[in-house]
Amino acid sequence: MAKQVTRSVIVKGNATSIYDLWADFENFPYFMDYVKSVKKLEDGHSEWVVEGPLGSSVKWHAEMTRGERGTRIAWNSKDHEGTITTSGQVTFKELPTDQTEVTVLLQYEPPGGKLGEVATAIFSNPEKRLEKDLRNFKEFAEDRNRSVSS
Repeated sequence: MAKQVTRSVIVKGNATSIYDLWADFENFPYFMDYVKSVKKLEDGHSEWVVEGPLGSSVKWHAEMTRGERGTRIAWNSKDHEGTITTSGQVTFKELPTDQTEVTVLLQYEPPGGKLGEVATAIFSNPEKRLEKDLRNFKEFAEDRNRSVSS
């Protein structure tokens, strides 16, 4: 059964620059502790490697299904081997005083068996994990904006 979580954070910066940072998926290991790597492939596809328990890792492919610069990114996983099924979207809402509200809607369906154990570890307490990821992204984005404007 699919599970869903939604969280938001307000980031200093305009929606287009914040979108551009998020849309560069290879940045994710800088603000998501459990993401080992993201490799851009062709046609909006990417390969994700995340750490699981006891040094294990899980790899899957994702496809960006919508990219509206400065507004929205949507994705879904592309592997049909029963690893991890995810989909969702991130929206970027321009706010006054050079701020952007970033909202993530994440849906996931972990598999059973051994992979299910790894997926459970990755997605344990997804609300708390997403909140931490968004706080880390806020810090990452605002640090980047400060260094660019200096």
